[in-house]
Amino acid sequence: MKNKKKILLLDVDEVVCFTGFLPLINEFMGTDYVIDDFTEYYIDNTAIPKERFSEFNEFIREKNMYEYARLLPEAVETLKDLNEIYDIHVCSSCINPLDIENSGRLFVDKYNYLIKTLPFLKPEKFIFTGVKNLFKADVQIDDRMQNLISDVETKILFPSYHNKNIGEAELQNNNVIKAGNDWRNGWNEVRRILLDNEK
Repeated sequence: MKNKKKILLLDVDEVVCFTGFLPLINEFMGTDYVIDDFTEYYIDNTAIPKERFSEFNEFIREKNMYEYARLLPEAVETLKDLNEIYDIHVCSSCINPLDIENSGRLFVDKYNYLIKTLPFLKPEKFIFTGVKNLFKADVQIDDRMQNLISDVETKILFPSYHNKNIGEAELQNNNVIKAGNDWRNGWNEVRRILLDNEK
């Protein structure tokens, strides 16, 4: 009997790709921000004046952020290899906290992005939720510590602009492994953590 694959929960935004949120901010504001200019998760709090939030919301309402998405280095290649060993379930939120009422289209846009970008993953294993601690798995990869407070054996914090300052003590207290300190090398670190051990 073939061994059952271990379950891996995979976040999408800031893990597989940077969405088009920042390019759209730059287009709206006439700025040239890059992702490393930010340290807070919600970059709009820094980049957009509060009095223009409503205007920006109208601007992005009809946009597909995933048409502007930036795939992270080695994400596809590493996930193809991980898919041979793990039963990968996408576990990702689709809610825009600035526009709850119109967040439904994010489900469609993210779904279409995933089936196009990661066609080797099974759509029936896509979980669109922000409440990730409901699920049991063997491995979880996410860029937010709050999502890694879960019943998962191997929890990997993917490095991103907003989690640079998380210290070793916090990681240890939550039994979390950080995949390096730079998103440019994050997937190489994930490969080292998960695939090199399988050889």
